[in-house]
Amino acid sequence: MRILVVVATELEVGSLISDFGFSISELAENSDLRLFKIKSEIEHPTSEILITGVGMVATAFALGRHLAANKCDLVLNLGIAGSFDRNIAIGELVEISQDTLAELGAEDDGEFLPIEKMGFGEATFYPTTQLTDLYNLFNNFNLKNVSAITVNTVHGNEASIKKVSERLNPQLESMEGAAFFYACKQMDVPCIQIRAVSNYVEKRNRDNWNMGLAIKNLNTFAIEFLKMYA
Repeated sequence: MRILVVVATELEVGSLISDFGFSISELAENSDLRLFKIKSEIEHPTSEILITGVGMVATAFALGRHLAANKCDLVLNLGIAGSFDRNIAIGELVEISQDTLAELGAEDDGEFLPIEKMGFGEATFYPTTQLTDLYNLFNNFNLKNVSAITVNTVHGNEASIKKVSERLNPQLESMEGAAFFYACKQMDVPCIQIRAVSNYVEKRNRDNWNMGLAIKNLNTFAIEFLKMYA
């Protein structure tokens, strides 16, 4: 099975890279983009990690370019995220069941018009498979299914947090998730998104974040996933 792991930054999968002996096999760099394609030559030659860069534009471009030239049986998006839902613990892993481009639309004075209402497309995207669909994984991981939004600007203002919560009632936010689902939908490949919560969405306070725990748990999942399924 050919599995492509997609992640915004190398930092988020450092343990996965070292544990599986991944090495850089391609590097493209210019003023706008730094893209790594890291391919295992040791244990799992059919597993690859694509580092896209942060944000939905970088993710959609890098993933679209890769999938246009490479066949994959499953694409797995990994990353950290902020949680609106206080019932989700810091460091907890979750599976994204739907993801919305929260800012795609127009302002009509005090009302937000989503792109669907304008008749120009769609903003909510979904995975094409789930962990429960994959052989013998559910009993091992048993992750919550949650809804997410994808944003260009991470929320850190009480007024904007209240506004987006009332409009979309999201549980998580990231800067890549919906763009990942969009690219996979366009290329017709099975996809799953897994996130680890690094912080709650609140007035910005880095002292309350625990990126180390989120990244540790994310890598533990990724390593076990590839050992079982790659």
